[in-house]
Amino acid sequence: MLHPIFSTVVSRPDLVVDHLSAYVALASEEAAATGRDLKLRVLALAVAGVFGLMFVLLAGVAAMLGLLHGQFHWGLVAVPGTALAITLVALLASRRPSPGERFAELRRQMAADIGLLRTAGEGGHGHH
Repeated sequence: MLHPIFSTVVSRPDLVVDHLSAYVALASEEAAATGRDLKLRVLALAVAGVFGLMFVLLAGVAAMLGLLHGQFHWGLVAVPGTALAITLVALLASRRPSPGERFAELRRQMAADIGLLRTAGEGGHGHH
């Protein structure tokens, strides 16, 4: 007597192909989500780098202007401070936790299928 899996593969190969194509679709969907998350992190780090450099440049110019004129003006703090605030927000955005475990749904589906295969295998062997 054939194992239930083999009899299904022989009698209904379309079901096996459909099941495998669903795995491929799920894996590609989760890979796309991972790619989007990675792109957002890289973009946030790039923004943080650019505005971090702008902060250093603007803070240096503000310090020179303050020393040159010998007086304090809020603009000398506000302009570099804005660049620093954008840098910190971008760094926080790049460090935010991932929306979940990578390929978690694919792992859950595979575990469920393996459990079903084991159950089917035990049921098939009990009839001998």
